[in-house]
Amino acid sequence: MNTIDKIAGAAVAFMFIGSSVLGQSLADARKAIDAEQYSKAKSMLKTLTTTQANKDENFFYLGWTYLLQDYPDSAKAAFTRGISVNAKSALNYAGLGAVAHVNKDKSGEQTNFSQAASLAGKDSKPYVYTGKAYMLAPADANAAITVLNKGIAANAKDPELFVALGDAYRSQLKSNDAYKAYSQALTLDPRSLSATVSTGVLWRYANNFEDSEKEFQKAIAIDPNYGPAYREWAETDLRYAQSVPAQASAKIQQSVEQYRKFLSLTDMSVESRMRFADFLVSAGKYKELQQEATALSQSANTNLKVYRYIGYSAYENGDYPAGLTALNNWISKADPKRIIPYDYFYLGRLQLKAAKNATDSTAAVGTIEKAIQLDSTQADLYGEIAKVYFAQKKYKLAGDNYKKYVTKSRKATLNDYFQEGFSYYFAFSNQYYSKEVPKPVPDTTLLNKADSAFAYIQSKLPTPNTTVTLYRARAADLKETDRNNVSGLAKPYYEKLVEVTTAKSPITDADKLNLAEAYVYLGTYYQFKAKDDAKALENFTKARENEPTNAQVKSFFSSRKPGAGK
Repeated sequence: MNTIDKIAGAAVAFMFIGSSVLGQSLADARKAIDAEQYSKAKSMLKTLTTTQANKDENFFYLGWTYLLQDYPDSAKAAFTRGISVNAKSALNYAGLGAVAHVNKDKSGEQTNFSQAASLAGKDSKPYVYTGKAYMLAPADANAAITVLNKGIAANAKDPELFVALGDAYRSQLKSNDAYKAYSQALTLDPRSLSATVSTGVLWRYANNFEDSEKEFQKAIAIDPNYGPAYREWAETDLRYAQSVPAQASAKIQQSVEQYRKFLSLTDMSVESRMRFADFLVSAGKYKELQQEATALSQSANTNLKVYRYIGYSAYENGDYPAGLTALNNWISKADPKRIIPYDYFYLGRLQLKAAKNATDSTAAVGTIEKAIQLDSTQADLYGEIAKVYFAQKKYKLAGDNYKKYVTKSRKATLNDYFQEGFSYYFAFSNQYYSKEVPKPVPDTTLLNKADSAFAYIQSKLPTPNTTVTLYRARAADLKETDRNNVSGLAKPYYEKLVEVTTAKSPITDADKLNLAEAYVYLGTYYQFKAKDDAKALENFTKARENEPTNAQVKSFFSSRKPGAGK
């Protein structure tokens, strides 16, 4: 090759190298982030931080990608490098604030976000990402809304501000405000994929599944390879399944397939697969979750969080030893800030399965209680703890936790109130009938708590429930302090039980036993308290009709004088 050829060849080679670098623009990297192609974005950004090392934005978006993948330490390093390149980089100060936020470092969060705002000027992006940072766990929607509105005051032409604002409002279930924000984003950029998909999510929250799917279809029409549209479609199918039980099985399977489509459009990174694992938890597909999580655990660069998924799914699949090993591995090795309440909840349940004695069981319940100590807002866990205590026949503790559950959880039902009352009732009756020496003094406040729960249920029903009425009667009877001279506290409840039960059709065998109990009580009341022999006979006769073998019925009739009644 002559000299001219060599020069020409070198020029061509340089041209291709230059084209490759230029092809990896920051805009392309940001598009990859938006499409949740995080490995692709990181690869591009790592190249850009080398070839364009003087541009602080490259370091910020690299750090932001790390943060989205749950690598706050790597994110912090990238943001710090960005500031070393440009000491007045508002974006990278917003990034450091975001790291402080996820690390629950309030001081660092405030300092860095304030610095970002002071340096931002008319640049809207520091406001966008400060707002997004506030929505990372632990989310603070009010703070996000405040800073995003400041960004809009600085530059009302950035659609990203309005998408982020809509997301914040949506998290507060302020649907009208969220819709206005998304609509403004689409006015500024009609082809905004994130705004279109977010609108679909908003319709999903309203259980308007048809319009929700239309928005995802719009996004796919703009870009058939936009993965988040398929992911949100999968989430919508899952919610549809939960709302329409008759179609649940088919919709859940459809949602899984939509999610797999999303995965195929991403880089199939560990992080994307981890998010799929999150989805499988929500879908209750524990068999698939355990398979996916186990496969992920064998990857050389796996995320430690995979052991959380193995632990959860192994418990649900009955593979308790594997679950216990996995969760112990996760909790012992993970940064304490990454541990969530349900980690201790599942660990405690697994420990209960492995418990060999009462001491082990008590320790397991203590583990479950750590879940609430870690986050007192996790009110739903009180119900689970109550179930554990009830199964152990620790009825007062069960009642106390059911009480906390019905008071603090939005998911409590009337059945949970019944379980509260039932627990307190048994706690008292165990004391009352105890054969311990010395015998414990029964705590009558337990009966009051039981009746309060039962009374609440009745106040919410159009007609009295027979089971609840029965236990109100029993609780009232146990309040009698002198068994040799009962005052008839239970009489109105047993009379009500008779009224509502005899109005039923058909009357079951269980109903007949309850009726017999009521008539025996009333017969005894009229026999000894009211001294009304005719009423006593009438009620014992009805008791015999419902339960001929009842011991008190037999005793009553065997003691009567010949000719005194049949």
